[in-house]
Amino acid sequence: MTSLLRIQGRIGQRTLLLTTAAVPLTGWTVHAAALHKQLAATRKDPLTGLLRRDAYTARARRLLARHGDGTAVVMVDQDHFKAVNDNFGHPAGDAVLAATAARLTAWAGPRACVGRLGGDEFAVVLELPAARREQRLAQLMRMLHTPVTLDDGRTVDVAASVGAATPHTTGVRDLAALQRAADAALYDGKHSGRAVVATAAHVTVPSVNGRRTGRSGTSLWGRAA
Repeated sequence: MTSLLRIQGRIGQRTLLLTTAAVPLTGWTVHAAALHKQLAATRKDPLTGLLRRDAYTARARRLLARHGDGTAVVMVDQDHFKAVNDNFGHPAGDAVLAATAARLTAWAGPRACVGRLGGDEFAVVLELPAARREQRLAQLMRMLHTPVTLDDGRTVDVAASVGAATPHTTGVRDLAALQRAADAALYDGKHSGRAVVATAAHVTVPSVNGRRTGRSGTSLWGRAA
């Protein structure tokens, strides 16, 4: 009996130690989860839920390294966005941006990288076989030109310009170079309603701060949408 009591006593002490040790461990787990959520929040744009520039860049580079020539970098620029804000109000403009983000995410799929680079500019990096490129880009254009219905029932006509670049069509694999080429191609098709695929010539288009310049040398960074 005495031996049994000693054994129970040792078991009770061990249980107490384990329980005591679990208290700070549980607290740290909750703290770590909170930190993870905060970190995730800093990586994503609060309005659209898309990756911000830094998080987008890191993931986009990983996709490029993994898929190589089968990767496409797609730049998207909302057309006439200022007019949406002016005519319908900024909440409507926010709704249009959120709708664009949702459409890009749905089009690109879960394995792609979709980011909001700022304002009404978006970028997508995804695996896109050459045989399906034309069809998929045409699908994207249709999605981006579908009117957006606001919460109050009003309908906003929307449009976007799209440029795409691949290592195969441009001869480069650097993310920044592919984005510049896709952006230059986007301007070639600005307001045309068609997506333009960049060639090697688009890689060498002069730019200022990463933005294409016109023939006069004026930067189009702050161009009218």
